[in-house]
Amino acid sequence: MKIVTLLGTARPGNYTQHALQLVETHLKNSGVSATRFDPSGKVLPFPGQEGDFPDAQLLQDMVRDATGIIIATPEYHGSFSALLKLMLENMGFPSLLAGKPVALLGVAAGRIGAIKSLEQLRSVCSHTGAIVLPGPVSIAGIQQVFDAEGNCTSKETQKSLEGVATRLLDYLNQHVCPRFALEAMVRS
Repeated sequence: MKIVTLLGTARPGNYTQHALQLVETHLKNSGVSATRFDPSGKVLPFPGQEGDFPDAQLLQDMVRDATGIIIATPEYHGSFSALLKLMLENMGFPSLLAGKPVALLGVAAGRIGAIKSLEQLRSVCSHTGAIVLPGPVSIAGIQQVFDAEGNCTSKETQKSLEGVATRLLDYLNQHVCPRFALEAMVRS
């Protein structure tokens, strides 16, 4: 099982990375490793831009080989980040997300969390053909639930973040892995 996590921001010191780290740790504790695509320092082309872009190829290879995807985004001005949209654009057409189970995680400073960004991200991912799992997690007041070292100070928040990993693993184990096992049995 190959899980890829996509960090939807390159902002230094961002809280999204702390939230995503908790999800990745829960995956590891469940016996599944995750590979993160961190856009910091990466060069991704805009649609129609010509040239050789190794970072875009890396992103595409990671998503192509993934069994499941977790996308983490901050909420910027009522939406997900432009950098995350660029990452989604770099997955080609038809999108490499098509047919992939995708779990969503959003963080925001405000009281209502990342509800708006998650609604929009769900719509875009669904449009690409991704299988967007129900129950996206939105963390409100993100600065109050992580300390300066990036440790979660809220058991409720930690449980919610771990739930992102659990829901994706449950979906994969119940719906994707049996299909592969059945196919292997039929072919042998």
